Amino acid sequence: MPLASIPSPSQGVWHLGVVPIRAYALCIVLGVIVAVIMGERRWRARGGAPGTIVDLAVWAVPFGLVGGRLYHVITDWQLYFGPDAPNEPIEALFIWNGGLGIWGAVALGALGVWFGCRSRGISLSAVADTVAPGIAVAQAIGRWGNYFNQELFGRPTDLPWGLEIDPDRPGTVPGEATYHPTFLYESIWDLGLALVLIWAGRRFALRHGRVFALYVAGYTVGRFWIEGLRVDTAHHIFGLRLNQWTSVILFVAALVYFWYAGRKTGEESVGVTPELALEGAGGVDPAHPSDEADDAEKAGDAREDDRPEGRAEPADVTSEPAGVTSELAPGGAGAVDPAHPSDQADEAEKAEKAGTPGASREEIAVRTAAEGEKERP
Repeated sequence: MPLASIPSPSQGVWHLGVVPIRAYALCIVLGVIVAVIMGERRWRARGGAPGTIVDLAVWAVPFGLVGGRLYHVITDWQLYFGPDAPNEPIEALFIWNGGLGIWGAVALGALGVWFGCRSRGISLSAVADTVAPGIAVAQAIGRWGNYFNQELFGRPTDLPWGLEIDPDRPGTVPGEATYHPTFLYESIWDLGLALVLIWAGRRFALRHGRVFALYVAGYTVGRFWIEGLRVDTAHHIFGLRLNQWTSVILFVAALVYFWYAGRKTGEESVGVTPELALEGAGGVDPAHPSDEADDAEKAGDAREDDRPEGRAEPADVTSEPAGVTSELAPGGAGAVDPAHPSDQADEAEKAEKAGTPGASREEIAVRTAAEGEKERP
């Protein structure tokens, strides 16, 4: 008998009236919520528009659930369609009973994200790098659904953290009460992987899908040895379980892509935020663009362009010369009335200046007129 052990929950389903509340489903939903929140924060920090990851999750979640279930049913078809299948064929649709293949979920979920990225004009690789740590955390949370369902445990062990499993559960060994808590191993591994991804992405400025490739490589390493502890029914090829072979292939593919993507230097599109759009337009108020400027502004600019180069702006005709007042101007030397220039002075004034002293203006005017008659032919 082990000195200590981890007890399994007595039930994994609760009923709210006639509505069943399943722990497995709650763990999946909680994992998705945490992944979206983490992705949103990382996407905004990268310069993307708020709400982008939420919108992409609308594509990713349903695609991922279908893909995960398909992978499980295809790789474990004998559980539903074999001659001695323990489940009815219709139960292949009962996702709440457990059974989601991570690689099917990632593959089809990525297809859904690709559709969303195309519609928004953003880079799929940038999104993949952003959500990779969140996916690892979501898996860490989702694995606790296996704990409530008492499934996917490892071989028997007497370690103090051995997991107690009911003797009537599939995969149990007669006479054994505790098994390796593979759900816990993978949950801890995934949390550690998420921290490594966040650190590596910042430390080495990984871009172009390299963080996601690192996630795939890191997860497959952990999944390979954890899968080797499990005792549930699985297909074996050359002594290894099918999921172990899948892990080996994906690990190699991730390393190849990680090396290949390191040679990329182009920019990845994260879309256009309102702030970037305003900055790209030169800071122009979108409510008052330059091509709709006020008519007065346009007219002023036209006058500036029509003025000859080097010509000064004409002075205000109502202003007076500096240092001269309207009272002093008439009395100054050589002052001329602008309305009565000297070259057009009255003949009477000319005669007055040259005439006999003491003569009146009338006499001078008569004399001037007489002289003018004499000069006329």
